[in-house]
Amino acid sequence: AVEHAAAVLMARLVDRHGTPRSAAGEAQALIVIGMGKLGGRELNVSSDIDLIFVYPEDGETDGGGARLSNFEFFTRLGRQLIGALAEMTGDGQVFRVDMRLRPNGDSGPLVASFDMLENYFITQGREWERYAWIKARPLCGARGADLATLARPFIFRKYLDYGAINAMRELHAQIRREVARKDMADNIKLGPGGIREIEFIAQVFQLIRGGRDKALQIRPTLQVLRLLAGRGILVEAAVRELDAAYRFLRNLEHRLQYLDDAQTHTLPENPADQALVARAMGFGEYAALLQELDDHRANVSRHFEAVFADPNRKGHDLAAVWQGCEDGSNLQGAAQELGRLGYGEAENGAQRLAGIRGGNRYQQMPPAIRERFDALVPRLIEAAAETANPDATLARGLDLLEAISRRGAYLALLQQYPQALQKVAQLVSASSWAASYLTRHPVLLDELLDARLLEAAPDWAAFRAQLAQE
Repeated sequence: AVEHAAAVLMARLVDRHGTPRSAAGEAQALIVIGMGKLGGRELNVSSDIDLIFVYPEDGETDGGGARLSNFEFFTRLGRQLIGALAEMTGDGQVFRVDMRLRPNGDSGPLVASFDMLENYFITQGREWERYAWIKARPLCGARGADLATLARPFIFRKYLDYGAINAMRELHAQIRREVARKDMADNIKLGPGGIREIEFIAQVFQLIRGGRDKALQIRPTLQVLRLLAGRGILVEAAVRELDAAYRFLRNLEHRLQYLDDAQTHTLPENPADQALVARAMGFGEYAALLQELDDHRANVSRHFEAVFADPNRKGHDLAAVWQGCEDGSNLQGAAQELGRLGYGEAENGAQRLAGIRGGNRYQQMPPAIRERFDALVPRLIEAAAETANPDATLARGLDLLEAISRRGAYLALLQQYPQALQKVAQLVSASSWAASYLTRHPVLLDELLDARLLEAAPDWAAFRAQLAQE
């Protein structure tokens, strides 16, 4: 529908102004990008559609009369396309159209060239836009592959991007505050245990790993969940429950929208509508529907918390040791605490901590990086104390933390997964060579999350085959 409307309207504008061309004379066409559920082929029966309009290159039309810049030409075409799709006629409307996902939202231009879009990604693109662009799908226009090449580095980082967990957690907290403010607990999309939480679980791992694992660069939510189970990132039982909840919630969402052909996600208050929805979902009464809905939402909330729970919500008991080394103000107290934990060279350890706090590298850390670093050091002190050689383990562990402090994603990994920090402590305690190797190649930190690699004897034949494939 979008492609056909764009073709009809484009032909009219070309008749009047000529064909838009680049400076090199190449004909230009509008690329209409479907976002959200349209991009993922997951539309509801009464969805609006989220669109973004892009064209490849600037230039102007080649008409003999009223020439237009490509920007003006495609802006007119975009306005006409929105009108054609969204206008309410005697036959109804094709789709309600939402353009707010475009760069700078309602305050931004209606269309963007490739250069404008790339500049926006580099200078202003925000974390929630990376999440939104996962679903982006060109609906019409040439050079869709070039557009994907342009957007991919913005969406998917080359490294394992564990910082995405913090960003998505903050975005979800904003949604929760909005839900509470508007009393939207009965909203099956945005409320607790709703559809959005399932999407977040799937898409946060796409943001973390998609740059290195190309198979995760797909759009449909259920396909992503199945891939995560196959890779051992989520356990099979969790994915089965999330799959069942997603299907139930989406089917219920469709039936809520059938009631008034409205884009709603809120359970009805009218008893007649409640009975109608219950029957449509295969239940004899509304109370039975609510009971199953509550079970699914409880499962979703449990799995969401397992992924997104902040392990640093509470302060750490040893934070005072790290903070006490600031400006060397309480070195003796820090040394006494290290001695109590079993450190044999407690004063040297306290001096090392003070040296890091007073050093240029720590002082010049951006606030977000320093916050993660501050959360990790007390946990490293605790983990090192549990090893056979705490002094050497702490020294090697601090070397590693300092080395990776320029890369917030690695700090975020260790912050989000305390078990990985425990494994780091055990590894650097056991081997100074392993400690220095890990410090030089911190990308290997991700391997510490897979217990199978550390606790089972290697299958060398399978490993050789996997290595050859990679």
